[in-house]
Amino acid sequence: MFMSIGSVMNGLNSSLNQLNRAHSVQSQSIQRIATGSKRPSAANGASDYAIAQKMQYNLGGVRQSNANTQTANSMLNVAGGAVSNTISSLSSLRETLINAANGTNGKTDVAALQESVNQTLSQINSNAQVTYNGMNLLDGSQTVTVAGIDGYENVSLGDMSTKGLGLTDSQGNSTINLQEANGSVSGLSQALDTVDAALNKALDEATTIGAAQQGMEYQSANYTTMEENLQASLSVSDDADIAAESVTNASAKTQSQAALWAVKQGMQNLSQQMLGAINNHSRGAAFNMLS
Repeated sequence: MFMSIGSVMNGLNSSLNQLNRAHSVQSQSIQRIATGSKRPSAANGASDYAIAQKMQYNLGGVRQSNANTQTANSMLNVAGGAVSNTISSLSSLRETLINAANGTNGKTDVAALQESVNQTLSQINSNAQVTYNGMNLLDGSQTVTVAGIDGYENVSLGDMSTKGLGLTDSQGNSTINLQEANGSVSGLSQALDTVDAALNKALDEATTIGAAQQGMEYQSANYTTMEENLQASLSVSDDADIAAESVTNASAKTQSQAALWAVKQGMQNLSQQMLGAINNHSRGAAFNMLS
């Protein structure tokens, strides 16, 4: 059946339009499957896209706030462990002083007890040198700042060194000297008072750290709940239906293949019509020349 070139062109344009539409549907479906989002760009619905992006923005802030809180809690856990060790050392030091007050100790015994005191003081200083990520925690210089979506929280850590606890003077000399006390009640009583004051300071520090950790654990639980709620809302609002998109993608692929076949057929028909027109024109021209 004869078809004009114009008819062939119309059919070819229709097939090309179908091919473009199928490619567009398939491209959008693949993008939704790849991103898991109904609206991977503003072109898929500017208003809903903006809402989804704001929810993602808020979700990111909550997640980072929770991560900050958990990291700070880990830091305080390290500091709290060191303070607990210091409290144990101070309890041991107190026992040593009570032992030194016993009138049955000779000079050799007192010297041995003084060595025990010195070792305990050294251990307390070691506890105070604890670090987290390269930062000294218990030398009195550290303030833990926790940044969250609801602001900042600061936790100041005290000086848990022997100097900070009053167990050594500014020159690093021990304020507890059993030889100088010479077993006197007044001398040992003063040493016990010094240790008791240090113990109270360490207990206060442990209480401060513990209270801060409790607050952070509570805040972390709140952030976790917020994250779950935001994620659930975002899923309802923006999560792509992967099963449905897979069906859409398969259908668009089939339509694309059919449209592509139609385009190829249209191109062949157009070539044949144009070749026929050229041949007819050539025969007509030759006939005119012979006439």
